[in-house]
Amino acid sequence: MKKASRYIQRAFTLIELLMVVAIIGVLATIAVPMYSDYLERIKVMEAIMDISSIGKRLTIYQLGLGAFPASLAEINADSILDPWGNPYQYLNLSDPKIKGAKGHARKDHSLVPINSDFDLYSMGKDGNSVPPLTGQASRDDIVRASNGRFIGKASDY
Repeated sequence: MKKASRYIQRAFTLIELLMVVAIIGVLATIAVPMYSDYLERIKVMEAIMDISSIGKRLTIYQLGLGAFPASLAEINADSILDPWGNPYQYLNLSDPKIKGAKGHARKDHSLVPINSDFDLYSMGKDGNSVPPLTGQASRDDIVRASNGRFIGKASDY
């Protein structure tokens, strides 16, 4: 008889096991979204650093040759992908020979272009974008604005 009671005392009951599973489930429910948000913030910071770096390369090119390049290929940055796997978007706004450039420029809530030299941005997590930053497709974009004085989420500009 004493032997049987030893085994009963050492084993977990079904209720205890269910409680442990429930606690793990609650912790996972809290932790998974927090971890996903953390990963998304890392991707946004990576895109900000990439845009800053590409912007500096464009400025160096402009200082050396007197004009911004027509495309990112001229500074060997056309193969750089944003953290979501899309190429960075670039538009030279300062060259009057590029027809329609001003019409395709990124615009703020007043529909005023956010840059006068060039637009450089990531289309964000959804991979979609429209020129006005207020458009739903552009809210998650990572943009360079105010001629480089702001780099961040379009929704924060």
